[in-house]
Amino acid sequence: MSSRTGRLHRFRLAPGVWFAMPWFVGLFGLTLLPMIASILLSFVAWDGVSFDGIRWVGLDHYRQMFAFEPGEPVPTDPFPSLWARLGCRPRDPRFIKALYNSVIYSAFAVPLGLLASLLLAMLLNQKLRGITFFRTLYYLPHVLGGVATIMIWRWIFHPDFGLLNAFLLDVYRLIDPLVSALGLGSSRGWPVPQWLYSPTMAKPSLIIMGLWGAGGAMLIFLAALQNVPEQLYEAARMDGAGRWKQFRYVTLPQISPAIFFNLVMGIIGSLQTFNQAYLMQSVSQQDSLLFYVLYLYQSAFQDYRMGYASALAWVLFVVIMALTALTLGSARWWVYYEAD
Repeated sequence: MSSRTGRLHRFRLAPGVWFAMPWFVGLFGLTLLPMIASILLSFVAWDGVSFDGIRWVGLDHYRQMFAFEPGEPVPTDPFPSLWARLGCRPRDPRFIKALYNSVIYSAFAVPLGLLASLLLAMLLNQKLRGITFFRTLYYLPHVLGGVATIMIWRWIFHPDFGLLNAFLLDVYRLIDPLVSALGLGSSRGWPVPQWLYSPTMAKPSLIIMGLWGAGGAMLIFLAALQNVPEQLYEAARMDGAGRWKQFRYVTLPQISPAIFFNLVMGIIGSLQTFNQAYLMQSVSQQDSLLFYVLYLYQSAFQDYRMGYASALAWVLFVVIMALTALTLGSARWWVYYEAD
């Protein structure tokens, strides 16, 4: 009886294994094997074209990234005054620049994106007629993102005929009588930002553009807000709590898991920013949009340093894992779960 049951169990298990086979093929063929190959490539020098030129270099790629050499910095090096004080310069200054650009971009884009998404979710968490239409409308940019959207934003940010600077010039004209009455001259001659064509405004431009896709995180916040029990607000009002205290002591703890999820996904996504930087880069930016993944792409497919690009990819993996681990470690102090 037991052997017959075992055969029947195997017969029932076989179709499940076959149905799961595409997932196994994808896992091993498109994830695990490429990861193993990239680890091996990070220890060799290869142009990505001919297998004859492959040679083992060990940890040389990693030394190239993190090593410093004596000498005076050149003007193209990032932070030349810092290296001048230290009496050395980085062996790969573009790696330092790319890492710096990605970290600075993430430090501003992630918190601002969370704040915009949360405010938008609270605005759309109202029991009003037709609110579903507005929720769909604000979510659409998250779905419609892509190359076409990036090119539209490139036109919006153009300093000469872009929509944003045209709006600013109209505002200058509107407030000109007030500015003149205050004795501050004329606002018609005020400069407009150069946006993507300025090394100081290029990253803020991408941060502003990133807020356009806040609908994805907004939807998660909206779902969390709708799951907050109304009884908690009633109890807070009975204790004399105003709107701010209700938000601080009821709303934020209840939606903290959603904040935590969006924070982790935002950190991972911002450090892997590529499309925007690739399509919006220009010479006038002075490498201010040289993000990490863009530099990785240039190393692999423009400089034909496939081994070095693989080492860059694994350094990025370690950085993302470290930041994710720190975020996970901090969760016990500010993330509230009902089971707790």
